[in-house]
Amino acid sequence: MKVLKEKELENISGGFLSAAKVLGVIGGVTFIIGVIDGFVRPLRCN
Repeated sequence: MKVLKEKELENISGGFLSAAKVLGVIGGVTFIIGVIDGFVRPLRCN
């Protein structure tokens, strides 16, 4: 097993999606669904 130095560790890039990217995509999809729902089924404010 090779021991990596700190500079080498900073240059490693992984293939897994980060949690922030996944949450951003889910939030964007939820927002778009909400906007479409507001146009298709407008509800009055109580």
